[in-house]
Amino acid sequence: MSILIKPIITEKATNDSELFNRYSFVVDKGANKIEIKKAVETAYGVSISSVKTLNYPVQKNTKFTKKGLVTGKKGAYKKAIIQLAEGESIDFYNNL
Repeated sequence: MSILIKPIITEKATNDSELFNRYSFVVDKGANKIEIKKAVETAYGVSISSVKTLNYPVQKNTKFTKKGLVTGKKGAYKKAIIQLAEGESIDFYNNL
């Protein structure tokens, strides 16, 4: 079972990483902060100063279309924000 699912690479997350040395990941829902810290340290070889986690609930949406009422939902996920130690960095684009 993998704890780290994928890194979050958005405008806001990229700005956060450049200014404050914080990186965001989508992680397994059952993972705790200690497991997330160990997984990031082994995967990227960096030292971490803090881990913050956020649980996002299921989001339901409704659209009014020509065919009628269409409903959908976006699944729940857990997000981790990793604060790296001073002088450390992660490069997501070196393996492309």
